[in-house]
Amino acid sequence: MSPVETREVAFDEADLRLDRWFKRHFPGLAHGQLQKLLRTGQIRVEGRRAKANQRLAPGQQIRVPPLAAPVEPTPKPTPRLDPEDAAALRAAVLYRDDAVIALNKPPGLAVQGGSRVAVHLDAMLDALRFGAPDRPRLVHRLDKDTSGVLLLGRTPAAAARLATAFRRKATRKLYWALVVGVPKPRSGTVDLALAKGPAHGGERMMAGVKDGKRAVTRYHVLEAAGREVAWLALSPITGRTHQLRAHCAALGTPILGDGKYGGKGAFLQGHGVSRKMHLHAREIALARPDGSLLTVAAPLPEHMARSFQFFGFDPAAAEDPFAPAD
Repeated sequence: MSPVETREVAFDEADLRLDRWFKRHFPGLAHGQLQKLLRTGQIRVEGRRAKANQRLAPGQQIRVPPLAAPVEPTPKPTPRLDPEDAAALRAAVLYRDDAVIALNKPPGLAVQGGSRVAVHLDAMLDALRFGAPDRPRLVHRLDKDTSGVLLLGRTPAAAARLATAFRRKATRKLYWALVVGVPKPRSGTVDLALAKGPAHGGERMMAGVKDGKRAVTRYHVLEAAGREVAWLALSPITGRTHQLRAHCAALGTPILGDGKYGGKGAFLQGHGVSRKMHLHAREIALARPDGSLLTVAAPLPEHMARSFQFFGFDPAAAEDPFAPAD
């Protein structure tokens, strides 16, 4: 049994959740045991009771109660990184400095692992060290079938800053999508709550649910091919799971190739257009620590580029309809 001790939150642990702080410092502490210690007030932050999701600040004092010697889990073997996969991942880097890596995530690559996911980005991040001592960290997610800009923090402090920027909505995100049909009106805001619902083959969000979490998306039709297909610019104000997919379907114009939310109506017959999902994280803009603006844009994946050409849409001519006025 360990003695009572007080530990100070380090600078690079700014904005870390309390439960994740314990996972970092006491990896053998079971989740249930941590919850019990929090519930009984044995763990305290700055002398006060705390909750698992509480965000920490540098210099805060954490009371760590006596802990039974944990049974250390058997370490999982590090998966072998295929040299070709590593080279392809490095070739997908759009921008890199001492704090940030911006990656053009290809469609079909999962960001994190799961029960049915053997290959995922999180297991491949050692390929993106570029000589740095730390492994880069994920700070946000994209769906497996969504392509485009994905940011990584190269140090714990940088990852914490980026995560804070996303949580405080201090980033500007622009997505491009091709949808089946043309929404009416052609510009607007979707404000529909989302909640998890039953689904076959994975998680599915339901729009307009009374007890759901608020979800807000701005949209604008950049161009249309008759009444059949529209090219949308999308700006998510909130960051809910599958938000853009669920909101486009709620407009009556599902994203092309998104059978989960659009069913058969998400596919075009007789055109030879790819059946892959046509959703792309086109651009992210955020402030650097020195106050300057970092803007990173990702080119379209191959299947979307072919579809744009087929419908006569010119990505080079597009402007961001949500960009702030100078």
